[in-house]
Amino acid sequence: MTINIRMHRYQEISELLARHGLGFLVGITGLERWVPFHQGLMGHERRAEPYTNPEHLRLAFEDLGPTFIKLGQLLSTRSDLLPPQYQSELAKLQDAAPPVPGPRIRQLIRDELGAEPEEVFADFTLEPLASASIGQAHAATLHDGTPVVVKVRRPDVIPTIEADLDILQNLAVQISRRWEAAADYNLPGIAAEFAQTLRAELDYLQEGRNADRFAHNFAADPEVHIPRVFWETTTSRVLTLERIVGMKVNDLAALDRAGIDRAALAVRSAGTAVKMVFEDGFFHADPHPGNLFIESDGRIGLIDFGMVGEVNDKLRDQLGVLLTALTRRDPDRVGSALLNLSVTRQPVDRSRLRSDVTRFIALYEGRQLRQIEIRPLITQAVALMRMYHLQMPQELAKLLKMMIMAEGIGVELDPGFNLGVVLAPYARKLMFRRFAPHALATRMAAAGVDAAELAEDLPDLLRRVVDTLDTGLEVHLRAAELEPLVGRVERIGNRLVAGMIAAALIGGVGALTAGDKERWGSWERPLMRAGLGAGGALGAYLVWTSRRPGGSPR
Repeated sequence: MTINIRMHRYQEISELLARHGLGFLVGITGLERWVPFHQGLMGHERRAEPYTNPEHLRLAFEDLGPTFIKLGQLLSTRSDLLPPQYQSELAKLQDAAPPVPGPRIRQLIRDELGAEPEEVFADFTLEPLASASIGQAHAATLHDGTPVVVKVRRPDVIPTIEADLDILQNLAVQISRRWEAAADYNLPGIAAEFAQTLRAELDYLQEGRNADRFAHNFAADPEVHIPRVFWETTTSRVLTLERIVGMKVNDLAALDRAGIDRAALAVRSAGTAVKMVFEDGFFHADPHPGNLFIESDGRIGLIDFGMVGEVNDKLRDQLGVLLTALTRRDPDRVGSALLNLSVTRQPVDRSRLRSDVTRFIALYEGRQLRQIEIRPLITQAVALMRMYHLQMPQELAKLLKMMIMAEGIGVELDPGFNLGVVLAPYARKLMFRRFAPHALATRMAAAGVDAAELAEDLPDLLRRVVDTLDTGLEVHLRAAELEPLVGRVERIGNRLVAGMIAAALIGGVGALTAGDKERWGSWERPLMRAGLGAGGALGAYLVWTSRRPGGSPR
C-alpha cells in the first residue's frame, strides 16, 4: 500500500509542477519520467497579468497538500537559500483544508479517549473552530466548566506525509547530483531536518510538553498567559488545551476600543520573544499574529506550540562573538563569526569576505544597536552569507525568522517601535557573560582538555604522517596556485641559459684566438669584438631582467 501511495505521489507531484510551468524543477529532480513535459497553469483562475514563478511555486505547494505547505512555510524563513521574492510569496501559504466530517471526528475521539465526545466532555462542538491540513480545532467544555480547545489530528494524514517525506529526501539527493548550484548546500540534510520538525508537529504529546515548558518558563510573569494542558484527555492524536479568549494582536481597532496602550504592548510582546531566546534558550518559532491573543486586561496569550526552537550554549556563545565583533567594528572577527555560525562546502576567499564585511559594517557606523532596525540588519547579513554559499543551521534560521516576525508585530502595533531597543540589554548581557570569569574558566578548561587529547593522540598522528611519507605523498595544486611558481622558475631558467651562452661565447672566442694564431690571426680582433659584444648584450639582459619588477620583459 505504501509503495502505491509513493508511486501515485511521484506522478501527482511531477504533473502539478509541470502544470504550473515549473518544468525546470521536474528536470533537476528527475521526475520527467513520470509525466510528459508540458507548461501552462491549469485549474486556477485566469487574470490579466500572468503568474510569476514564485506565485506558481506557492500555488503548486498549496495543491500538493500538508507536507509541501509546511515545506513552503519553512523555506519562506530561509533567506540563506531563497531570494526575497520567493520568500515573501511562500510566506503567504495558507494552511487551510475542508473540515473532517463530524462522524469521523466522533469515531477518532472514541478510539483515542475511549468514550463518546459527550461523555468525555461536558460539551463538544463538532463544527470546528478552524481546519488545517494536519489537524482541526474544536471548542469544548470540561465537566468542571473550564472552556478548552480540542485539537484533533486528521485521520489518515500520516501515510501521505510519510510518503512525501521519503520522496523529498530522494528529490534532495537528485537535485544535489543534477544541479551544480545545489552542490554548495546540504539539501539532503535540510530535508532530514524538515522531516524531523514535521514529525514533531504531528505528535500532539510533544506539543503538549512544549506548552508545559513554556508555562514553566513564564510562571513568574503575570503578563504572559500560556494555556494549561489537560493530560487526561490528551494523546498523540488529540490535544486538550485551556482556551485563550482575547483579541488578535493585529486587530488594532479592537485594541484601541479596549483601551490597550499599543506602544507599551509592542515592547512587551517583543520582550517576551527576546526573553525566550536569550534567557530561556527555548522559543516559539511561529509567533505570527494568529498565535498571539491579547486578553481584556492586556495579558498576552500564546497558542500553537508545534514549531519551537532551541538556543544551546554553543549557539548562544557564537551569537555573543558576533555581537561583540559588530560592536567593535572588527571585520575579521565578524567574518570568522559568520563562518562559525554557518556551514559551507567550498573554500571561502577570506580576503574578499573581509572587504564585503567592512562595507557591511560601514552601513551602521556610529550607531548603537538600539538605533538600528533589525530586519534590514538581518536581511543584509544573510544576503552576505548567501553570496558566499554559507548555509545556516536550522535553529539559527528559526531564530532569525522569529526576530523578524516579532519586530513586524511591534511595528504594526506602534510604527515608531524599534526591536533594537528591546534587544540591546540582552545583547550586552550576552557579550558580558562571554567574558565572565566562569565562562573564561570553562573555555580554558575545554582548551586544556583539547590540548591533553592532542598530546595523547600526537604519537599516533606522527606515525601516520611517517607512514604516509614512506608510501609516497601526492600533492594537488590548482593551476592558479602554480602560475607564479612556474613564472619564477621560467625567469630563473632564462637567466641561467643566457649566462651559460655568454660564458661559452667568451670562452670559445678566447680558446680559438689563443690556440691557433696562424689560422685565426687575421680574425682575432673581429672575433674578440663579436664575442665581447654578444657577451655584453647577454650581460645587459641579465642585469635588466634582474632589476625589473616581475623580473622579465613583457
